[in-house]
Amino acid sequence: MKKKLSITINENKIKKLERLIESGRFRNKSHLIEYCLDKFLKGEEK
Repeated sequence: MKKKLSITINENKIKKLERLIESGRFRNKSHLIEYCLDKFLKGEEK
């Protein structure tokens, strides 16, 4: 189950995220951030 989350991010980082989304690799900001969190959390498990 997914839940809505509100966060605040530096404008420069948002612009970088938007460029990644425009490249077609990610569907939207939620998809990109969830992908990054998965990678980070997997690294923390090691």
